Amino acid sequence: VQLQASGGGAVQTGGSLRLSCAATTDTFRAYTMAWFRQAPGMEREFVAAIRASGGTTHYADYAKGRVTILRDGAKKTVYLQMNSLRPEDTSVYYCAAGNVITSTLRDSSKYHTWGQGTLVTVSS
Repeated sequence: VQLQASGGGAVQTGGSLRLSCAATTDTFRAYTMAWFRQAPGMEREFVAAIRASGGTTHYADYAKGRVTILRDGAKKTVYLQMNSLRPEDTSVYYCAAGNVITSTLRDSSKYHTWGQGTLVTVSS
């Protein structure tokens, strides 16, 4: 499977963006899908994940209440809806796919396929 991320852009504080991650094959349905982000000079950090079966979602604490992860199997696409954006959300956002267990889904090294990243810039 290959992943194509899109939807990044520049917004002001309090604005919203919806990121998309399109997969190239139906095997997408078998994987846990996740979003990570990486700011300049910082390590890549977990944002949210959605399990393949059941669609259980998991969020980083800073994302809860502001971010929603969704998957559309028919479109082979995972979305990251981000609201109430803050300047500290400025990062390159990456989607990822993997066969991961719940205890490790926040670990970027457990994902085997990554999209190219999409830049989100939030100005104050």
